[in-house]
Amino acid sequence: MLSFALLAAFAPLVLASPSRLAARSMQLHETRATIPAGFVQSGAAPADQMLELQFGLVQNNPKGLEDALYSVSTPSSAAYGQFLSKEEVLIQTHTTSTKRNTVAYLLVRSISKVEAFVAPTQETVDKVQAFLSENGLSSAPVSPAGDWIAVNMTVSQANDLFATQFSTFTHVSSSTNSIRTLEYSIPSDLAGHLDFVHPTITFPTQLSKKPLVMIPVPNSVKPAVNLTSDAVPASCDSVVTPACLEALYGIPTARATQSSNVLGVSGFIDQFANQADLRTFLGGLRPDLPSTTTFTLQTLDGGQNTQTLADAGIEADLDTQYTTGVASGVPVTFISVGDNTRDGVFGFLDIINFLLGQSAPPNVLTTSYGSNEADVSRAVANNLCNAYAQLGARGTSILFSSGDGGVSGTQDGSCTTFVPSFPSGCPFLTSVGATQGVPETTATFSSGGFSNYFGIPSYQAADVASYLTKLGNTDSGRFNRSGRAFPDVSAQGVNVEIVFQNQAGLVDGTSCSSPIFASVIAMLNDELVAAGKSPLGFLNPFLYSTGASALADITTGSNPGCGTNGFPALAGWDPATGLGTPIFASLRTAVGL
Repeated sequence: MLSFALLAAFAPLVLASPSRLAARSMQLHETRATIPAGFVQSGAAPADQMLELQFGLVQNNPKGLEDALYSVSTPSSAAYGQFLSKEEVLIQTHTTSTKRNTVAYLLVRSISKVEAFVAPTQETVDKVQAFLSENGLSSAPVSPAGDWIAVNMTVSQANDLFATQFSTFTHVSSSTNSIRTLEYSIPSDLAGHLDFVHPTITFPTQLSKKPLVMIPVPNSVKPAVNLTSDAVPASCDSVVTPACLEALYGIPTARATQSSNVLGVSGFIDQFANQADLRTFLGGLRPDLPSTTTFTLQTLDGGQNTQTLADAGIEADLDTQYTTGVASGVPVTFISVGDNTRDGVFGFLDIINFLLGQSAPPNVLTTSYGSNEADVSRAVANNLCNAYAQLGARGTSILFSSGDGGVSGTQDGSCTTFVPSFPSGCPFLTSVGATQGVPETTATFSSGGFSNYFGIPSYQAADVASYLTKLGNTDSGRFNRSGRAFPDVSAQGVNVEIVFQNQAGLVDGTSCSSPIFASVIAMLNDELVAAGKSPLGFLNPFLYSTGASALADITTGSNPGCGTNGFPALAGWDPATGLGTPIFASLRTAVGL
């Protein structure tokens, strides 16, 4: 049944003229009250302008996916660590006779157990395809499960099909134009089948992170400091190196042994990771690692990783240096997402679909980019969150930096109510905040708070309730007390030394914290795999239960923003530093090593 739907999806595209568009009863589906800040409406979009719209089809069993994810990710579950695999093949043979011969068509389609939860029902596929067909339109699949499809049509057709008026909106600071609408409707009989049309009310925004400004370090890369396990040198209070992290968190320097235990690093917005910078970094700060230590490359959406030194990116250098240089010997893959994205959400969905298509995706994936939650429509955000659940159910630990604007969102900005970042509010990933100094305290820029889109997941309900009780009425009305809370954990994020374009310097941001914490998880996974056990997969059910006592609780500082002091770090979980920072020896015990 699903195979037939996929054959239909690849049918040749036939564009409908406005006169052929079929009339249907319509109902308002999505709307936004105002034009986003920074945009102005420039007039009606040209009627003959071509649009590629993404249709999100209603998934058949998202609750089943969530249950499966928690089942394989919760330490007390009998199915803990029994991740869902990709290898399940459906073969359908379709035979057609002609006067001259019989042609056999063999369709081989990989259908994973994960995809079975999110694939639309045949009824949904039939209804949407009928809607397209009667209007002379066709589609192509975007996601492996077929729950995202792409449809090309003109602005005029889109206006008629969705009872709306697409306009041209200009982003003032960049002078770039985008075609969007503030509301649209769908046929009433597609309600419950067509989840969303995108991009419609989601406006283009830049991926956000704290601008990584290099502060020069004298004498280029300094020699690594010999450290003991029971002391952290005073120098680590002002300059953070891999050796500091080894001493502070107890991260082992012995090299990993398991080649299957891959740590993935996401790359976006033409940030390129430079191999020469990595060699200089390791030569100065991890000289114990072989000089051949490096990362491998995967690309999608036209991504590349040019090695011209002038094209090196600070973010990409940081992420690869603090995975390769902290997760000693763990295979690191830099995944470069190019500019030819199709998903309308920065390439975030494209990279997940890319990894879901692999039989062995990385055991850990770290990403140091994000946006404010309100920049993405609720329906699209929910669908992307479910894609993270799919990859988590396959056994990948997904970590994101929480953002760098305190309670103002991913960046500092004016606001009256607190701004949650995205995708940190998704309950199916691990959000990483930032600390600074020795002893550690909250980095003031560390984003944290409560989602307006996603409710509190069960794994953190008790911790969040405890924190809100301590907080009392402070900042009442400025945030959603019933929302998914973040970050989950934290790590060092201030004065972190890297090498960029052959110069040593210091950078700040939760961009530092996510790859550092990801490296800790990768080192734990190496030992688990070596012991014949499963990697950790989706981390949060573990972190909020048996793993909580294996983290160092951060109880000082806060994350100001929106003209307030933000959330204070208190005993236990808090929306400044989460559950705390890693203690490797305790985590080893907690995971059963």
